[in-house]
Amino acid sequence: MHASSLSRRSVLAGTAVAAAAVSLPMTQGRAQAAATPAKGGYRWRNAVQGGTGFITGVLFHPSVRGLAYLRTDIGGAYRWDDRTDRWIPLTDHLGWDDWNLLGVEAMAVDPAHPNRVYLSLGAYTQSWAGNGAVLRSEDRGATWQRTDLTVKLGANEDGRGAGERLLVDPRDSDTLWLGTRHDGLLKSTDRGATWKAVSFPATPSATGQGVTFLVAAGRTVYAGWGDSDGTTGKPNLYRTTDGTTWKAVPGQPAGTAAKVPIRAAYDRHTRELYVTYANAPGPNGQSDGSVHKLRTSSGKWSEVTPVKPGGTTADGSADSFGYGGVAVDARHPGTLVVSTNNRWADIDTVFRSTNGGRTWTSLKDKAVLDVSETPYLKWGGDKPKFGWWIQALALDPYDSRHVVYGTGATLFGTRDLKHWAPQIRGVEEASIRQLISPPTGTAHLLSGSGDIGVMYHERLTASPSRGMASNPVFGTSTGLSLAAAKPSYVVRAGWGDHGNGAFSNDGGKTWTPFEVQPDVAKSAPGPIATNADGSVLLWSFGTANPGYRSADNGATWSEVASYPKGAAPVADPVDPARFYAFDTTTGTVFASTDSGRTFTARATGLSTGDSEFQLTAAPGRTGDLWLSLKGNGLYRSTDGGATFAKVSSCHASHALGFGKAARGASYPAVYMVGSTETITAVYRSDDEAKTWTRINDDRHQWGWTGAAITGDPRVYGRVYVATNGRGVQYGEPVR
Repeated sequence: MHASSLSRRSVLAGTAVAAAAVSLPMTQGRAQAAATPAKGGYRWRNAVQGGTGFITGVLFHPSVRGLAYLRTDIGGAYRWDDRTDRWIPLTDHLGWDDWNLLGVEAMAVDPAHPNRVYLSLGAYTQSWAGNGAVLRSEDRGATWQRTDLTVKLGANEDGRGAGERLLVDPRDSDTLWLGTRHDGLLKSTDRGATWKAVSFPATPSATGQGVTFLVAAGRTVYAGWGDSDGTTGKPNLYRTTDGTTWKAVPGQPAGTAAKVPIRAAYDRHTRELYVTYANAPGPNGQSDGSVHKLRTSSGKWSEVTPVKPGGTTADGSADSFGYGGVAVDARHPGTLVVSTNNRWADIDTVFRSTNGGRTWTSLKDKAVLDVSETPYLKWGGDKPKFGWWIQALALDPYDSRHVVYGTGATLFGTRDLKHWAPQIRGVEEASIRQLISPPTGTAHLLSGSGDIGVMYHERLTASPSRGMASNPVFGTSTGLSLAAAKPSYVVRAGWGDHGNGAFSNDGGKTWTPFEVQPDVAKSAPGPIATNADGSVLLWSFGTANPGYRSADNGATWSEVASYPKGAAPVADPVDPARFYAFDTTTGTVFASTDSGRTFTARATGLSTGDSEFQLTAAPGRTGDLWLSLKGNGLYRSTDGGATFAKVSSCHASHALGFGKAARGASYPAVYMVGSTETITAVYRSDDEAKTWTRINDDRHQWGWTGAAITGDPRVYGRVYVATNGRGVQYGEPVR
């Protein structure tokens, strides 16, 4: 999950929050649509992939055995259910308008009140993103109250794997602290209902880190500061002993002023505070780091770095990395774990010490990894890696041998310090880009995602046994297409180091890379389509490049000069000679009747300027096209794109798909992410979009869902919805 660039914001003066709390679950704050709700409702579940995103934080409750919380950069927060051994999503109620709040900047629990939990939400600090918010719950996240902030948070920006920037004050459960990236330190004295900026002795800079963690050490609160100027030796660790005045911690170790304090953990038995440092906030870009401890009773600092970066590996590569996670054993004094981060040459590890950091053992060295439950973690090879982007690290306060650590794709856990397996059930964080539900074959679903390519879902309730599509392996999928009259033939495109396109003759089980590919494919792989019988491929490569055509399964390619640059190709599902494309820069629909050799303009004067506009062909029909123009509505053509008429029942349309027709109906069921009046939701129509039924509810919204939606051609009522951080959601009518 990719961080955006940072923006500059000034320090906030005065009141930071004045919004009243509201009871949740919420709608998006707009009037309820007039569409009929589904009779009996829908049951919603994840199509299981198993993690697939960056786990940025794990927090065991210090007072309750088996209670823990997990945060992600774009996929919300979760609570661990010890009875079922799975994570329960806590923020799926956040809707379309609140997409930015699916990024969780920090979590906090109250040791004195086990049912209380707090979240600070906000994915980006950019001008185009909304402000952050704080959610607070008295029932472990079953219901929430919300306070909207007047500042922005950056849960999907650099530094997102740092420590918890939210903390319940150890002196008073009604007092909370919230660290921000650009607006200093905020304080609440009414359990998060209202917030005000407080005086803090450090000034934010353009790097956008600000407060990197807040941690209690007895009755003292420590704050890491990520915007220090290493050239002048400004401090980067502060504390308050009275809850009012913040001062720099004296005697900070030499060499740490130029580094970012990433995380900290306090050993209450030895009264020592452990701090990890790196020369960048991470998760990328770190090449140096260290670990230090502060004996809080005397103020004495000691360096306890397990292995110093800067050496070389066995093959001569530079062994550069930073330090990330740190956690102490609540049951055994002087026992702790720390993690390396961004260690690509020698692979990241977790170090463990039982003597306060004097000596260390690398847990990776004897680790046995079992990823049978999530096979994609082999990344197309034979063995999984121990991990990367290890910044979330936690140690169960009730079980000293239960350690968990997050990676860029999963959460590994152990109960014996040797055998590790993903402890990820219930967490789904993929950003889904494409969905196909084949009309025949074993799999009811093929999905294309950011970061983890294409998956073949032979079962919806288990991570695909084949893992990610290989030969080649893609990081991010950019195109996925099935031949309507020959559904065993599928093609895909994406970002890969060993090719950017591939085809399958068995419905997506196995893949073969194209024999050759256009030169531009490596730098700009875009959407791809196959015609109805699989005899022709069209591949798009962005607005700066022409489209390319192949009539020999990718053995040769030729430019299509008349193809609209950057448009996504759409194949007619019946006539192999027909292709369509919508040029969003001119608002023109183009069509080909000679198997993609040439394209001519059809309908013109449609909406322009948004690359997310979608053209979709109805299955089983020639020239039946639907055009989703977001807030400009939904349009339909029945003459191959020559003319379009606006669908009067639809106010906005973001994504559209089709599934098996209702009993007695002659037209496929139509599924849409859009709105019939004001609220953006998931809808189904059984009468060619004359009327709509809303099929999701206020508890199942998942933020932004505008990338893709499709029905199942074999199961009436079943629909698959792409989310940006909550994987594939699929719904079925409650019967």
